[in-house]
Amino acid sequence: MLPDLDTTRRMLQSHQTSAPQEMERAIAAAQSTACRHAFVRTGFDEARSQAANPSLQHLPLAGLAVSVKDLFDLQGQPTPAGSVVLADAPAASADCPAVARLRAAGGAVIGRTNMTEFAFSGVGVNPHHGTPAAHDGRFGALGGPARVPGGSSSGAAVSVATGAAFVGLGSDTGGSIRIPAALNGVVGFKNTARLVPTQGALPLSTTLDTVCATTRSVRDAIVVHEVLAQRRVARSTAPLPALRLAVPTTVFLDGLDAPVAQAFERTLAQLRQAGAQIAEIDLPAMRQQPAYGFSAPESYAWHRELLQRAGERYDPRVRKRIEAGATLRAWEYIDLLRSRQQWIADMQACMAPYDALLSPTVPITAPLLASVAPAEGQDAAMDAARDAEFFRVNALLLRNTSAVNLLDGCALSLPCHTAGELPVGLMVWHAALHDDTVLHVGLQIEELLQKQ
Repeated sequence: MLPDLDTTRRMLQSHQTSAPQEMERAIAAAQSTACRHAFVRTGFDEARSQAANPSLQHLPLAGLAVSVKDLFDLQGQPTPAGSVVLADAPAASADCPAVARLRAAGGAVIGRTNMTEFAFSGVGVNPHHGTPAAHDGRFGALGGPARVPGGSSSGAAVSVATGAAFVGLGSDTGGSIRIPAALNGVVGFKNTARLVPTQGALPLSTTLDTVCATTRSVRDAIVVHEVLAQRRVARSTAPLPALRLAVPTTVFLDGLDAPVAQAFERTLAQLRQAGAQIAEIDLPAMRQQPAYGFSAPESYAWHRELLQRAGERYDPRVRKRIEAGATLRAWEYIDLLRSRQQWIADMQACMAPYDALLSPTVPITAPLLASVAPAEGQDAAMDAARDAEFFRVNALLLRNTSAVNLLDGCALSLPCHTAGELPVGLMVWHAALHDDTVLHVGLQIEELLQKQ
């Protein structure tokens, strides 16, 4: 198991290691086969220079490696967002606020990470730059054929899972930080969207986009959230038995893969054995989610002129999803906004008695990459079969996580599998501005699971 940021900072303080040594380890990991396709651009020399700066050593990120998803502005570089269409776009004049805050906290940017083109899928496949394979950040490399990394923040999670970064800056619009965290055995925290500025991040949905990060532990997630949100997380001393937890049985537990169901039930049993009070509840509003989403129409509003000029250079699967947004009429969009507010109120009424809710982050383990990768050079039937499987997998990966985005909520995914199992994520979640409680519950669960 890789040391997390907290452990490494303590090692730095006791002179058991140094920031330059840790940077060389991160660079070696970034250049390894395990990290293949995780980065679209690296900046090793600059990262080495930052790590060697002694003034960073006492800051929260201590001169250690952080990676940045390709949709964030980095000064002097274009922001392609995983595409080839924007590869020659003008360079950003400044770092976006999220990157600036990481740097100010001592983060050394090691490179830009790969992603689903324009962040529009939960699978993580990128036909332009290749697709990184899932890795288990908790127990090491996955055996056998390559599996999908999850998206859209695919490279962010793989960079953290392989040891190339302590923090993977990413975004979450429908699960894009939590899905790859779950499939790569690391931690992903989607904060309440309004807490971190989205300026300087190429948008997918202006309603749902959230700037957040992948880390190696929940305690690291707390530190990084404090940096990104520029706020202190209220620490709690409440033990597990004092917390009111709930497992929603509506939709979230449907059709679980056997390994996911096994890991989830085992985790609930461990929590109950430790004294946690866990109720099973119905969330009837989950059956009445608004039928149409925000990502397609809002992304189409941003992309429509670019699609006219260079639509043939888009990933066809991404283009198809964006262009679907052209059909939504203005009154339907206004109705969508209204129905969302009523849906949030209905959900919050059921959730109010509980400190946090527990669900599997995604209902399946990582599928084989070959089953959803574009079938280049194959016949039309093979292409159609791969596309059908891709969209089936995409819908499953997004099902549980996207409900939290629609809720305007906050959620944490932490690994709950054991050695020899494919990575499985446990999602701890609640409504907007319950971030501190969700993080506290996640920290309690993480400490319990690490003792097992």
